[in-house]
Amino acid sequence: EISAASSEQASGVAQVGEAVKQMDNATQQNAALVEEMAAAASSLKGQAQELVQLVSVFKLGSDGHFSG
Repeated sequence: EISAASSEQASGVAQVGEAVKQMDNATQQNAALVEEMAAAASSLKGQAQELVQLVSVFKLGSDGHFSG
């Protein structure tokens, strides 16, 4: 009976260890994706700022038409 309980406990510990390993892998993947998204957001911000500068040369008249 003690042997069976020990075996069952060892199996449970192994399952917990595997679950922790999978959670660690998922956490690392998530961290990598967060870094990629941060880089993409930073790049997009820079592109948006550049676009704002590029279109700032265009002016609209009071009637909403391009005033050249």
